[in-house]
Amino acid sequence: MSVFVADGERFLPTEYARGPWDPQALHGGAPAALITTLLERHEPLPDARLARLGFELLAPVPFAPLSIELRTVRGGRRVQELSAQLRADLGEDGERLICRASALRVRAVPEGLPAAAASLDAGPPMPAPEQGTPVRFALNEGQRAISFAGEAIEMRWLDDPRELGPGRVWQRLRVPLIDEQDASPLARLAASADFGNGVSASLAFEDFLFINADLTVHLHRQPVGQWTGLDARTLLTPGGSGLSESVLHDRDGPVGRAFQALVVARR
Repeated sequence: MSVFVADGERFLPTEYARGPWDPQALHGGAPAALITTLLERHEPLPDARLARLGFELLAPVPFAPLSIELRTVRGGRRVQELSAQLRADLGEDGERLICRASALRVRAVPEGLPAAAASLDAGPPMPAPEQGTPVRFALNEGQRAISFAGEAIEMRWLDDPRELGPGRVWQRLRVPLIDEQDASPLARLAASADFGNGVSASLAFEDFLFINADLTVHLHRQPVGQWTGLDARTLLTPGGSGLSESVLHDRDGPVGRAFQALVVARR
């Protein structure tokens, strides 16, 4: 089974898209991967790369038929700005806008740069996935329903997932994203980037909500392969705002960063 099933111009979520906060809502990583897939295919620009992805989650994404409207906001030979709107079909209640997304596609950095310009290192790679411990992710111990985090995503933890605070984990999608289609490396990365607040949870799930209201991904190179590594931490300032930051890796090392603004509240 896949995370989504195509139904004409719509996409039907399956149980593999279920999220941790509400059994009737999707994990944010599932629609992020879906939207990323369609943005990658929309009016590709030769020798250009998606350098930024942004998702504003206006409401929990429900188990409902989903449609995505794509638009080129700014076209050009060097820079292209794209937008997407995800809507849910709520039956008698009509359609509802659930998520606004944006992407920036820019020309690739040219070869043959001066040595000094390319001398900075993005950082060391994380230990390989094979060195991690397989763990089924469930925010509460009694959660056994099929979910995106539990069944669709394979996890190899480099740290103890029971410990609060910064965490490192490798993830990969182990089911197709749409029908029988495997996700691209970038769509896989978008799916995993939404886990930063859970991987680096600083508060007990049983006592607090720490839901991300958005997700922004910046890339300095394109990811490769099936595995995405997160080196994540959460920053909470009383009277301020919550922020989760993840350094995103593939097997070769860092590829970019993800940021999530958090809504924090006692249950």
